[in-house]
Amino acid sequence: MSIADGGIPSPNIWQHPKVYELENRAVDPNGVIEPAMRAIRDWAGGNVLDIGCGTGFYLPRFAATAARVVGVEPHGGLVEAARRRTQALPNVEVRQGSAQRLPVPDASVDVMHARWAYFFGPGCEPGLAELDRVMRRGGTAFVIDNDGTRSTFGQWFSTSYPMIKAPVVERFWTDRGWHRTPLDMGWRFETRADLEAVVRIEFTPKDAKRILASHTGVEVDYAVNLWSRSY
Repeated sequence: MSIADGGIPSPNIWQHPKVYELENRAVDPNGVIEPAMRAIRDWAGGNVLDIGCGTGFYLPRFAATAARVVGVEPHGGLVEAARRRTQALPNVEVRQGSAQRLPVPDASVDVMHARWAYFFGPGCEPGLAELDRVMRRGGTAFVIDNDGTRSTFGQWFSTSYPMIKAPVVERFWTDRGWHRTPLDMGWRFETRADLEAVVRIEFTPKDAKRILASHTGVEVDYAVNLWSRSY
C-alpha cells in the first residue's frame, strides 16, 4: 500500500483499522471535545482541514456544517476507506499527503483538526511550518492529544510511554503560542472484548496485560489536552 512522502507510521490504525474504528466509536461518549472546539472557533460555513484523517471518522461531522472539508492521510489504504465513507458528501474531499507536505493551497484553511495525529510536540516543527502556510488569517488550528498528568488513561499512558514528558510537551506548545484547554472525556465500549482489543493495539503486550488485569468494566476515565492557536 502506498505511503505519502513524509508519512510517519501510526501502528494502531495503520495495522488495525477495524479495531481502531471501535476506539473511535468509544471515544468521548458524552461529546465533550467538539463543543469545546466550537467555543473557541466554530467551523460552520468555513473550510476545514483534518490532518491524519485515517478512515475519515470525523469528516462527516465537520461536513454537516462546514462549507468544505479536506481530509489528508498518508496511508493509501486509509485514504480509500475515508473516500468510501464520505462518497455521498459533496463537500468532502480526501487527499493523500503528509502533515509536512500538505496538498492544499496557501491561506486556504479556516479550521485545522488533528486528533492523535502527528502533532505530538517536539519533532512536529515541519508540520507547524506547513500550518503557517495553509492557515487563513483569523483561522484556528486544533490539536487533541493525551494528558499524561491525570486520569486513569493518563496514568496508563505515562507509565507505558515514560519517554514522553508532559512538561516538555506543554512547554513546546505554549512557547509557540498555543493555548491549552484541559478536557475530561472517556472511553465507553459496548463490550469488554472491544475494550481489550483496543488496549492491545495501543500498548505493548506486557503493558496491555498489566492494564487489563488492573481495570474492570467497559469504561475508562480519560483526560486530553485541546491545544489551539489562532492565526
